[in-house]
Amino acid sequence: MTTPSSTIAAIVPCYNEEAAIAQVVADLRAAVPEMAIYVYDNNSTDDTVRVATTAGAIVRRESSKGKGNVVRRAFADVDADIYVLIDGDDTYAAADLPEMIHTLRSGPYDHVLGVRRQTTTSAYRPGHELGNRGFNWFVGSVFNSPVSDMLSGYRVFSRRFVKSFPALSREFEIETELTVHAMSLRVPQAEVPVGFKDRPAGSESKLRTYHDGFRILSLIIGLIRHERPMLFYGIVGALLTVVALLVGLPVVIEFFDTGLVPRLPTAVMAVGVVILAVLSWTIGLILDGVLKARRELSRLNYLTYSAPPR
Repeated sequence: MTTPSSTIAAIVPCYNEEAAIAQVVADLRAAVPEMAIYVYDNNSTDDTVRVATTAGAIVRRESSKGKGNVVRRAFADVDADIYVLIDGDDTYAAADLPEMIHTLRSGPYDHVLGVRRQTTTSAYRPGHELGNRGFNWFVGSVFNSPVSDMLSGYRVFSRRFVKSFPALSREFEIETELTVHAMSLRVPQAEVPVGFKDRPAGSESKLRTYHDGFRILSLIIGLIRHERPMLFYGIVGALLTVVALLVGLPVVIEFFDTGLVPRLPTAVMAVGVVILAVLSWTIGLILDGVLKARRELSRLNYLTYSAPPR
């Protein structure tokens, strides 16, 4: 049985990857010879553009700083049946790409996540692996969809996933947004173990452990607010109710004992906090209805594109 032909495009975000990009392009071409390789330069100050061009990649530029801006631009501009997203730092094993593409087609799936497996003992920076596990557990629990490596920069997508993805993030939070989009839209997806190694000599990580960690956590909270409003505003309402009880219960007990309300400002504040709790639950109910309508539109948009060719 013959396999239908399909266009495959690799998107490689780059910023000052002169030391790594030629090897990345060569490895990708060796892994999938028919694939078009797009290197998106994000204001590099070294010789990344020349090296990528010499290596044979299609080089494009995105002037707005941040990986999320690069992915947003690339997803809008590149037209393909299957998309590969891989960092340009030569840490991911391009040799695992054929298996990822085969998995996407065989499902067919819309999202195949490359789950990192260290091939060198120092591939993960200190604290990154622990933080990644924490984020995996937190997001998987909230959205009731397990994930093994939500911060991986190595993924394969179908056309219908890419063209239905809003890409609102600006920087390294884009991986989180991709993961949550797949969970909230409930697209068929799979995971494939991939090799992960140290950066080559002369290549420096752009990640800032605590800064980017807080940005990712902030994005996750924002996505919970948008994608699980009943959960988010329900928790806020419950916390406000607890505060109201702690503040107002002594006043109520004193009233039943003496028939007096000597701490009137406290009683008024407790009532105000209860009102805020009720408002929070009401907002959650309203936004839950809006969310359902938005998801219906997203689903219909997703269905306008065909599944990946098998």
